Amino acid sequence: MKKLLNLLCLLVSFMAISCNRSSAVEEANTYATTTLHPTHTITCKDAATDKPNQWIAFRRDLTVKDVPSAAPCRIAADSKYWLWVNGRLVVFEGALKRGPTPHDAYYDEVNLAPYLRRGENKIALLLWHFGKDGFSHKSSGKPQFWFDCPALSLTSDESWLCRLHPAYGTADCPAPNFRLSESSLSFDARKDIGDWQTDDADGFEPAVVQENTLGSLHIRPIPQWKDYGIKKVAFTTHHGETYDTLIATLPHNIQMTPVLTVRDEEGGHRILIETNHARVGEECLRAEYITRAGRQQYESLGWLNGNKLILTVQHGAEVTRLAYRETGYDTAPDGRFTCNDGFYNRFWDKGLRTIYVNARDNFFDCPDRERGQWWGDIVTILGECFYTYSPSLHALVRKGIHELCDWQREDSILFSPIPGNYGTELPVQMLAAVGKYGFWTYYMNTGDRATIEHVYPAVQRYLAVYHLDDDGLTAFHNGGWNWGDWGSNKDMRLLQTIWYCLALEGAANMAELLGYDEDASSYRGLHESISTAVNRVCWTGTCYRHPTYTGKTDDRVQALAVVAGIATPDKYDALFETFKEEEHASPYMEKYVMEALFAIGHGDYALERTRRRYAFMVNHPDYDTLFEGWDVGVNGNWDCGSVNHAWSGGPLSVLPSKMFGVYPTEAAWKRFAIQPNAVVFDDCSLSFPTVSGTVAVSFKKKNDEIIWKADVPSGTTADIRIPWRYTRAVLDGKRLDKPEASLAPGKHSIRIRLASD
Repeated sequence: MKKLLNLLCLLVSFMAISCNRSSAVEEANTYATTTLHPTHTITCKDAATDKPNQWIAFRRDLTVKDVPSAAPCRIAADSKYWLWVNGRLVVFEGALKRGPTPHDAYYDEVNLAPYLRRGENKIALLLWHFGKDGFSHKSSGKPQFWFDCPALSLTSDESWLCRLHPAYGTADCPAPNFRLSESSLSFDARKDIGDWQTDDADGFEPAVVQENTLGSLHIRPIPQWKDYGIKKVAFTTHHGETYDTLIATLPHNIQMTPVLTVRDEEGGHRILIETNHARVGEECLRAEYITRAGRQQYESLGWLNGNKLILTVQHGAEVTRLAYRETGYDTAPDGRFTCNDGFYNRFWDKGLRTIYVNARDNFFDCPDRERGQWWGDIVTILGECFYTYSPSLHALVRKGIHELCDWQREDSILFSPIPGNYGTELPVQMLAAVGKYGFWTYYMNTGDRATIEHVYPAVQRYLAVYHLDDDGLTAFHNGGWNWGDWGSNKDMRLLQTIWYCLALEGAANMAELLGYDEDASSYRGLHESISTAVNRVCWTGTCYRHPTYTGKTDDRVQALAVVAGIATPDKYDALFETFKEEEHASPYMEKYVMEALFAIGHGDYALERTRRRYAFMVNHPDYDTLFEGWDVGVNGNWDCGSVNHAWSGGPLSVLPSKMFGVYPTEAAWKRFAIQPNAVVFDDCSLSFPTVSGTVAVSFKKKNDEIIWKADVPSGTTADIRIPWRYTRAVLDGKRLDKPEASLAPGKHSIRIRLASD
């Protein structure tokens, strides 16, 4: 009876699931919450507990009398899996790194029906168990796999056959640094077990049923990876005494798995597989292949990233063909920006690539050294993604927000990167996450009230750990790592105080949205009180400095004071002089300087300073991504950082929101502003998808006229403001008497005759 009830519950659950669902993403303002609680998983009897880098092959043969119209199954694993049905690849690298909470895991939904046939069917699954924590994964402690498909009466039990895959091992090369949960893979083709996905399962034994330590299973909230297919790539060969080096240039810095075709008469020769990102200050991931005799093809399944694929081939083996399979997050770079300035066009393109190579299981700071979801970086990339990529990417932001709050410690501390084993708080990054630029920016772009409702209690608890000092400023909160930015001259007391004000602004908005008016009033009152104290205690007459700070004036602090609304207009001239003199911000914080300069009326200098500071990385011919530091990559020296760093693309959000002046004023872009800065390029255009449709704006200067076009999506309203002095403005053929107007959905044209000075 109990089994029957369980089966009925599963069937009811699956009735609510779209059988042809191509991804786990529903609408942009929802979050999948289906959670399962299996009691058992399966493994191989020879698998070890807490041993890194184990690979297990599973097989299940079954007879299907009538192929069902849908055969949805649910799959969970520690850590990754590849799934075939009748020899056809169904899922390439399934499962997400473990950790929606410190105790739980994710599961995939996959429809097997298109791959089934009448009669005998063979289901094969290859499991990769990381076997160690990292900065983006929490190990369950043992290799395990859970499978449930009611339509085929399949579940995780002893009817599955399995064996350790003997060809897989750990590469004999420098091990990756401790932040990475993946190991560098080795594959010895002499020990391969052939076409085990479809051949007789020789050497396989019944699976072992064990207690589930994956935890509760949360439905995968992001799409399965986009597979761009296997593509051949040309390579050059550099001959050596015992090894040859093959170098292939990839089309971009991409996430990819190398595919080798090799000929070897004897076998037993070593091929080292790496990219030009094998070391980024510290060791990253590589792979190796040991040949067998004859002609052979091999795909190394652990993804690497880089601009170049590099093979070191021992003499005796010959690589006759080199290819790669690019995979990545299922989104598209639908945001378009062009202008008559080549530098900013290049910046946009490199910023797009930087976002994409830093998105997969989670957003990460860099795809090579860490793959960690550092929330300082994520706040920057979060603001960019709404102007650059299709809305499917919003789900990755939402996933990160939920994870950050669902990992909150019992003492109310939030920390990152998570999932993983780094349990140290970085206060200013946490304040950035929960504040104006983090959670609230996500809400304004998506209208996802449910997520705000879910995380608000965590935000409340976290902000309560901060207190005021005798001056009315934020008393210094000592986190595990009191980091403010890379570089020197950081006014940490004031940095933390102003980030706290930005967090209060975000919390007040969240409270107001949810109807907690007393909370909202309290947060706004505290923000005002601290702002007053900052101006009383820290304003010197020319700049902001905390009384205990002795370094050079911190440009980061001045910028935050502006964007937090603490600096009043009477201070703008003095702040501008400071911005011209002080340049201490790293690419992480420079975004806020750029935004502040637009806010105080110096957009021209914002563009000039950005161009000067970013010149080396934007103009560098060898990389199509943005760097962690200003001069990373000089002479190939990466010891000071990566060349594909998430935090460096901040201008991708500043250009649309501050120069074009396009930003949402009501959630989900139901109402938005088009309030350009007076400083724009002579010819520029911007278009990007929102959850309410595509927004497009363009400006063209011609002699003493500006032709301004705007495309307003259905169901939305745009509020425009003309920033230029003009003698005549015509909107859609009718004279505009005021410098402001509201635009209904549709295409609009504004012709402006500029006033002569």
